[in-house]
Amino acid sequence: MDPKFTLENRIAAELKSYDGHMGFYADDLKGNVVSIHADEDFETASTIKTYILVCLFEQIERGKASLEDVLTYRKQHQVSGSGLVHSLDFGALLRVKDAATLMIIVSDNAATNMIIEYLGIDTINACIQRLGCSSTRLHRFLQFDSPGLGRLGTSTPRDYASIFTRLAKHQLISPGADQAMIEIFKKQHYNSMITGEFPVYYMDGEDNGEENSIQVASKSGSMDECRNDGGIVCTPYGSYVIVMMHKNFSDPMYYSNHPATRFGARVSRMMLDQFLALEGRFVL
Repeated sequence: MDPKFTLENRIAAELKSYDGHMGFYADDLKGNVVSIHADEDFETASTIKTYILVCLFEQIERGKASLEDVLTYRKQHQVSGSGLVHSLDFGALLRVKDAATLMIIVSDNAATNMIIEYLGIDTINACIQRLGCSSTRLHRFLQFDSPGLGRLGTSTPRDYASIFTRLAKHQLISPGADQAMIEIFKKQHYNSMITGEFPVYYMDGEDNGEENSIQVASKSGSMDECRNDGGIVCTPYGSYVIVMMHKNFSDPMYYSNHPATRFGARVSRMMLDQFLALEGRFVL
């Protein structure tokens, strides 16, 4: 086979007409990694919530936090954007477990601020560094209605993929904690970039009368300057990890068929087809 016929080159060719810049990292968990611009810094948007969840479970493992602690929704937690908690009255009570789950599955911004306050930004960033994600940092609470706030978080495709790779292997916090987090990520509502071009048959168990053949445990994130997605894709041939981060596109508007989402979905489908065709690997 021509040595130039690599997945990296195929992805690069796919992105030739893309008005933007994508960082990419994928691991078939069998020793084969595909990466493009994997060590560049990207705005995290809501993908920082993955790191916050992991740090929560690390603190629980250390005996410094509990899923059963109760948090109070207050005015300082209020923020626009995704989620449900901002619709509640101030004074509403949520268990840490519930706030953390909402933070991931509907990307709840107010619930995220509650968890950040509960843990502390310094604690979260110290945990991120202990996890070996040296290029990742949470810079501030979520707030979008004041100008000049700067980035919410920064990370790289390699750092983000390392979290899901270790989760998939149950080597991140502990086997029990890792499985609990995977179950939360499987309920995440916004994974249109990873699954946007996946065959519907494999994703819709209700219609085909079978358990979904492909499941995804993931967390996406979008802001004006970025569109990101990453997680674990579980197939009949095993699982793989995929991360896509986008920046430098001209259209800041958020809509379902945004070029970043569309081109990301094409690349994600390319990786799925390769993994299935080779029965659980990216390369022979």
